[in-house]
Amino acid sequence: MSKKLTVISPVFNEEDVIESFYIELKRCLQQLDPAYRSTILFVLDRCTDNTLSIVKRIAAADSAVQCLVLSSRFGHQMALLAGLDHADADVYVMMDSDLQHPPSMIGEMLRASERGCDVVYTVRRDTQDQSRLRKLGGRIFYGTLRRLSDAPIYENAADFRLLTEKVAKVFREQLRERRMFMRGLVSWVGFNQQAVEYVAANRAAGHSKYSGTRMLRFAGQALISFSSFPLKVSLIAGTVLSAAGFLYALFTIVQYFVDTELPSGWATLVILLTLFSGVQLICLGLVGAYVGAIYSEVKGRPHYVVDELINFSGR
Repeated sequence: MSKKLTVISPVFNEEDVIESFYIELKRCLQQLDPAYRSTILFVLDRCTDNTLSIVKRIAAADSAVQCLVLSSRFGHQMALLAGLDHADADVYVMMDSDLQHPPSMIGEMLRASERGCDVVYTVRRDTQDQSRLRKLGGRIFYGTLRRLSDAPIYENAADFRLLTEKVAKVFREQLRERRMFMRGLVSWVGFNQQAVEYVAANRAAGHSKYSGTRMLRFAGQALISFSSFPLKVSLIAGTVLSAAGFLYALFTIVQYFVDTELPSGWATLVILLTLFSGVQLICLGLVGAYVGAIYSEVKGRPHYVVDELINFSGR
């Protein structure tokens, strides 16, 4: 008996590549027949180009293509969650729509799943069009996060993965974080996992939607989600500097009785005030980042808002 497979693909302003991606993905999925009955689920953040009209045209010609249109730009991670919430299958594959995640890998991922793996995640062995600076930043980010995180974070892991229905159900019913770092959560959730390597091709068209600022924000979100180490650093720094300040106070008292002609000490006061004030502000900022994460959770806003459903029968 054939299994149901749904490919979940977040989309944002990909008018130059989305049709090429669909053609290549469809060709690879047809090779899986009749073992798998495949559905493609495009999850669209609010696009500002012609991506939506192209996807609608594809969905009108192919009933195996579903389209979930979100009302605003909720981000890549929320788009993945929305796809899991609305898909109905035995196996799910998440992949980007820019052809840097090769559709030809899906067959290998399914074979790993058939051997008993509930999660098959991919690791980039190389990225053809990625700059050295970005590669170095990625290594630093994953190395830091792996050492500080409460869960194992795999270096160069991508949001190109396979999940069985058992794992998808956990995300639908239990893992509902609003600042979601999917790569970390997939690692944290456990189950039988296996990695497969791939080489990310050059983008077929268009450009990356992750700017340097957006990548830094994403890295900060990941660190806050999976490590309390920055808070511990604040405590350690405060303790060390407080001890240093106490020792300096003792030194000043001794100096007062020994040396009757003390200099004005203006430079010393300025340096100490600047140092301690800077450390205090940094510590407050770190605490504020965690408080902000708590605030996002307790507000209870929805993770995303759906504007339109296309080719979803009975909904």
